[in-house]
Amino acid sequence: MNIILFTNRRGQVWNYDINLLHASLTIVLGLLVLLAAAVYTGIRLGSDELQSVANWQDSISEQQSEIAVARQSAQADIDALTLRIGQMQAQMLRLNALGGRLVSQSDLDKDEFDFDAAPAVGGPEDIINRKSVPLDDFLSMLEQLEIEMADREQKLSVLESLLMSRSLSERVTPSGRPVEDGWLSSHYGKRNDPFTGKQDFHKGLDFAGKQGSDVIAVGDGVVSWAGIKSGYGKLIEINHGNGYTTRYGHNQGFMVKVGDTVKKGQQIALMGSTGRSTGPHVHFEVLHNGKAVNPSSFIGK
Repeated sequence: MNIILFTNRRGQVWNYDINLLHASLTIVLGLLVLLAAAVYTGIRLGSDELQSVANWQDSISEQQSEIAVARQSAQADIDALTLRIGQMQAQMLRLNALGGRLVSQSDLDKDEFDFDAAPAVGGPEDIINRKSVPLDDFLSMLEQLEIEMADREQKLSVLESLLMSRSLSERVTPSGRPVEDGWLSSHYGKRNDPFTGKQDFHKGLDFAGKQGSDVIAVGDGVVSWAGIKSGYGKLIEINHGNGYTTRYGHNQGFMVKVGDTVKKGQQIALMGSTGRSTGPHVHFEVLHNGKAVNPSSFIGK
């Protein structure tokens, strides 16, 4: 191929001879060079992209591992908090039960001191200053609450022991009348003997009533005598501890025997007129450390 170029400048003529084979080869070679460059560039770009993807995958894997560790740590914290809350709930149940017993023992108003009901609280809502409690503050509050609950439980236990001791002391100390129905027929102290008419010392109180009516214990204790004794007829003695003993004489029959444990208000005998007696009544004595004392100071308790 022959190419002739004419220019206006100085009328110059340019003549070029082109070999088609060589030109074709040159073009093909150029295209191959361009293709190789494009392939190389693509490979480089692809390699960089792959490396970036690999880096992203490594970063994601690392973040997932961190999330898994954080999740395990959070779950462990939640489990620990759940355990502590469970322990506090059990402790609260004990406190409620203890409080209920104290209310019962102290004869308090159960409606006022109801341990099964939530305490009454309230107040205006402060929306402006309202905010969530940080975790550290929450844990501190939880720990302080546990300390206060343990302290209250200890104090309530001590109070229960004191109340039980007081209740036990009240139950074993003789108090009240030995009969449910009847009237006081003879006092403690000097009197004229109903059989001889002479003056003697009456060591107890006589309560007259209906034959066979109930004779009751005036305190908790153990029966130390249940049999016939001169002058008393069929006699029951109860040892209440703390040096106190009570006697119930002239009974028709016994409802307890020696060694029995009796409670205050329990029926122990039937009223009768056995022994040195003019009619159905109970001869009631109170002894302290073996010496008779005036029962009048006990029957009104």
